[in-house]
Amino acid sequence: MDIALLYFDDCPNWKVADERLSAIAAERPDLTVSRHLVDTLEEAERVGFHGSPSILVDGVDVFAGPDDGVGLSCRVYRTPDGPAGAPTIEQLRAALAGPDGTVR
Repeated sequence: MDIALLYFDDCPNWKVADERLSAIAAERPDLTVSRHLVDTLEEAERVGFHGSPSILVDGVDVFAGPDDGVGLSCRVYRTPDGPAGAPTIEQLRAALAGPDGTVR
């Protein structure tokens, strides 16, 4: 499974997401995590960047809603503890699991 972490340098939250993805990847050799710097509005529009950090699983932003905007901004995630700059490790594990909760 290919995981892409899209980010821009001015947002510190991508480093938290990167640490969490790295921890999961260490447990799952089937995951390949790449990082992609998005540094222009044109590129953000081209790749459908919904803010930093964005996490794509096999090319799909698993946390994006249908009305989420595109652009160079820090992203806010809904977590059990309230708004945060990155999904929790549990939310990431759930996003990387199949619909029935098994490893995809």
